[in-house]
Amino acid sequence: MHVVDRPELIVVGHAVRTTRAAEADPARAQLPGLWVRAAAPGAFAHVPGRVDENLYAVLTDFERGEDGAFTQVVGVAVHAATGLPEGMVAVRVPGVPAMLFRARGPRPAALVEAWEQVCAHVASGAPPARAFTTDLEIHHPDGVDLYIAILPPFGQG
Repeated sequence: MHVVDRPELIVVGHAVRTTRAAEADPARAQLPGLWVRAAAPGAFAHVPGRVDENLYAVLTDFERGEDGAFTQVVGVAVHAATGLPEGMVAVRVPGVPAMLFRARGPRPAALVEAWEQVCAHVASGAPPARAFTTDLEIHHPDGVDLYIAILPPFGQG
């Protein structure tokens, strides 16, 4: 993990509102269905202005840190949020300092391991502190990059 300046971008895709507790219960979990929808052939072919071929997952609108509700949007990066396809939303991912975790290896195991590293860092209380504002996963051919937004150091920002 190291701290980087995450660039701003816009993601267009499908969204669900959920909690970690709901996702731990297969009867209530919504994220698997969201990812099946996103992985379907041509799922984002009709989204105008795509930046690249990567898939993006945005975690935002956190209610109470890691235990409260949050929104996850899975989609594609675009140059501008114009002509949104029916049923899709656009979310602006602000450019902020973020912890970068890299998941390499077979998925989903490598991604689960990277998120476990994030949770262990948060639980340790070590700086930098997670902001719980807007986090980003970039899924590309080499793996997944996780950008976890951080709070500015005390006395800054």
